[in-house]
Amino acid sequence: METKVNPHIFNADKKQGVYDAIYSRRDIRKEFLPDPIPQEMLLKLLDAAHHAGSVGFMQPWSFVVIDDLDIRKEVKASFETEHLRAAQNYEGSQKELYESFKLEGILESPINVCITCDSTRAGKHVIGRNSIPETDVYSTCCAIQNFWLAARAEGIGVGWVSILDNTKLKQLLHLPDSVTPIAYLCVGYVNHFSDQPLLEKAGWRKRLPLEELIHRNKWGNK
Repeated sequence: METKVNPHIFNADKKQGVYDAIYSRRDIRKEFLPDPIPQEMLLKLLDAAHHAGSVGFMQPWSFVVIDDLDIRKEVKASFETEHLRAAQNYEGSQKELYESFKLEGILESPINVCITCDSTRAGKHVIGRNSIPETDVYSTCCAIQNFWLAARAEGIGVGWVSILDNTKLKQLLHLPDSVTPIAYLCVGYVNHFSDQPLLEKAGWRKRLPLEELIHRNKWGNK
């Protein structure tokens, strides 16, 4: 039987580029260079984020680009408070290891980008969202991933700072009541991309075997 050619498949170079971006994406903390990101490049990355899929085509995301040093210093202060609080979750050598990690690049990166979610963006009734209202946040995460992968393809590092007080962040960025900060990202060119994620390289956690995470038809069926 003649094999049917899939007309939608990428050529080998394009396919490899997609997988390269996925497998070499890293959460950048301390390798940022001071070089500014050209406005055209930033818009290119934001446009990639804006073309993410979203349930009901709600497009709930917005992008707050932060280059004001004073605002970033206030965000950094919020991080420091939350970082100290989080350290209390650990004891002994694990706490020492946690405290040794560089977990943000708020001031080192040339710009920060906060990707937000507006739960009212598409109105009260959104196709596909009636049963699972959280799909607005899930959709925003797709935009975050698009931004991150596009940045990696352009040789730009991204670091997600999750050790923040969202209430404080909303105040600092003057976000409306309906808008929630989902990802606070440090963005900039870098010295290099590590061959492994930071926490894996440091021995904090190992990557789980894929075969342990796949179930057939029902949970527990391998």
